[in-house]
Amino acid sequence: MSHNEEPGHGHSLAAWVTVGLVTLAFTIGTLFFWFDNALVVWLSAGLALAAPVVGYLLKQAGYGVGGSKSSSH
Repeated sequence: MSHNEEPGHGHSLAAWVTVGLVTLAFTIGTLFFWFDNALVVWLSAGLALAAPVVGYLLKQAGYGVGGSKSSSH
């Protein structure tokens, strides 16, 4: 790889959705931890664990780096 090539560090819809969901999950989990609401904390943990699966599915659907529906292909 030369220095002029872009390695594609997640500049795709799949990557941004994954990061957004994880950030949202941690924000909700932290907020409801302070409100002492264990159910919502555990639900947000489930969302954080599901986010990479959503990202993988979006990548398989062509929204990842170099995918058929991506602007970076």
